[in-house]
Amino acid sequence: MGVFLTADGLLALATLSAMEIVLGIDNVVFIAILVGRLPEAQREIARRLGLILALGIRIGLLFTISWMMGLTEPLFTAFGGAVSGRDLILLGGGLFLIFKATWEVYEKVEADPHEQAAAAVRGVFLWVLLQILLLDIVFSLDSVITAVGMANDLSIMITAMVIAMLVMLVSAGTVSRFIDQHPSLKILALAFLLLIGVMLVAEGMGTHVNKGYIYFAMAFSLLVELLNMRYRRARRPVSPGARH
Repeated sequence: MGVFLTADGLLALATLSAMEIVLGIDNVVFIAILVGRLPEAQREIARRLGLILALGIRIGLLFTISWMMGLTEPLFTAFGGAVSGRDLILLGGGLFLIFKATWEVYEKVEADPHEQAAAAVRGVFLWVLLQILLLDIVFSLDSVITAVGMANDLSIMITAMVIAMLVMLVSAGTVSRFIDQHPSLKILALAFLLLIGVMLVAEGMGTHVNKGYIYFAMAFSLLVELLNMRYRRARRPVSPGARH
């Protein structure tokens, strides 16, 4: 515990906590989209279980750092390049995310209201939880590899992840409700997930993508959409009775 009493330890904890929160944004958005298919009574417990599972997976991976490092070792070569276990996990997760985001966009844009209502009813709790678990594993890889690269002390890594997860637990419900109340934001969130899926596929194929560019594009798009929402509210006609 002495590491938390030093300036370097506290700085490492603050920096890593902030980084983990940023890396967890895509996880929160994905969970918000998935739990939107569940009945209202099941959404909160699904959100909490999804984030608790994510924390459990991250901490579990931290205790298997040697195995984690082994994931970066080449398993075989393909198309003139080495392929590792990490590459396969990122590639599979990215393809799943692309498929899932594309399908959700189709249902939101092309499906008629009756089909959308039926899809919401079909949202089975365990199936939604399984999808959250699968993507938790993929997102956890980036999170843990970042933690190992930024800190040397296991207690700092675990504490930073717990802090980040507490922040996400507090904010996940608000994020989910905000996305559900604004259909245009739901489409934007799905576009973010599609972008993250493409990034994961690129990483899995050995092409490094600077995540700073991805997060900047996401933040800029969100800002533009929020301004659009404010503009639409300002242009909304006011009923005569509301003026008095």
